[in-house]
Amino acid sequence: MEQKNYSSISPTAKLLLLSKGYTDIPFARETAELISRPGVYTLQPESIDITAAMRMVHFELRYKSIDQLLAGLAIHNILELSSGFSFRGLAAVQDKPVTYIDTDLPELIATKQQMAAELQAHIQPKGTLEILPLNALDEAAFREIVNKFPAGELAIVNEGLLMYLEWEEKKQLCSIIRNVLQERGGYWITADVYVKMRDSYSQMNTNDELEKYLEQHKVEEKKFDSFEHAEAFFNEQGFVVDKEAEEDYLAMGSIKYVIANLTPEQLASPGKPPRIQATWRLRLK
Repeated sequence: MEQKNYSSISPTAKLLLLSKGYTDIPFARETAELISRPGVYTLQPESIDITAAMRMVHFELRYKSIDQLLAGLAIHNILELSSGFSFRGLAAVQDKPVTYIDTDLPELIATKQQMAAELQAHIQPKGTLEILPLNALDEAAFREIVNKFPAGELAIVNEGLLMYLEWEEKKQLCSIIRNVLQERGGYWITADVYVKMRDSYSQMNTNDELEKYLEQHKVEEKKFDSFEHAEAFFNEQGFVVDKEAEEDYLAMGSIKYVIANLTPEQLASPGKPPRIQATWRLRLK
């Protein structure tokens, strides 16, 4: 297969993809290799500082939290919103006979389809994967995508979406998902239950491309004030929390990079980082 050039990927997205290559997230290493062309992607653990290491653990934990909540469901139709350059769908159909539709905005999806073609060249999938463009706030387009699934309940999943939406847009998305689940049945699994970091935010600020991107999009302002605020918000939109993902930092493949940055004193008295995010499986009231 002809090797594609993925140099058009934004610096922020590339930063995330390269860092995720150090994690155990499926296809993360392979994706990092793709976007490094014509160079070669090499791991340099000695260059990872504590902030970068904690960021890796966070993204790995967030990714796996969705899989954790999906694992308890006997649902074979999965719709992912705003998937970015994650290949959860490819990993899912590789292992299970599911129908998985992976979506994001058109300009990203065109590149992702090329990447997926390279990644799945030697895979014999058990399920069906489609990678399609979708603005998640366009209800008509959303329903067109949903109608592509076979009969049966639907699991809608997302990570990295709600914190970019204004409050009215959050409500609009909730309304669309609520209407769809009322018709199809199923669950909404979101890893976007982020609360404002306050003092810990300034301590973690690294002034890199990702931080600049978050500041530009006023992400901190769009987070929930607290987990209680988040639950009240979803309740008002017609959802209840069915289950929350369990956090196990030590089970993450990238935790070794955090440990490598800790002093003997910190290793002797380990503590958890501030809790700023949760992943919830929501169902209709």
